[in-house]
Formats: sequence, C-alpha cells, structure tokens
Amino acid sequence: MKWVGMPDGEDWLLRPVLAGCCRYESLVDGTLSLEDVACMNDALDVRAENEARYIKAMEHKRES
Repeated sequence: MKWVGMPDGEDWLLRPVLAGCCRYESLVDGTLSLEDVACMNDALDVRAENEARYIKAMEHKRES
C-alpha cells in the first residue's frame, strides 16, 4: 500500500498537531523544536505499533 503524504514531508511536521499532541501555532511560533516534533512522532509510532499488535493478538485469540 502506498500512503499519501504532503509535499516536502510536511505531514511529518503536522502529524502531532493532527493527533492533538500540540497546537499548530506552537510549530509556527517556534515554541516547539524539530526535536520536539521528532519525539512526538516517535511516541505516535509506538502507540500505532502497540495498537496494531493488540488487534493482531485479539484476532489470533478469536481464531483459537
């Protein structure tokens, strides 16, 4: 599957905003650094992976 992304990787910058981790204004006014954005993206990746593992485990449990 090919995911859709924004030009120039802006979806990576806006992902924490869309997830409710921060406000867009905090990115624009410099309150948050790129390191902050990277940390939030890492945390969102962890959450997504754990949710996927949970769903897979529940599907496996139902099949047993």
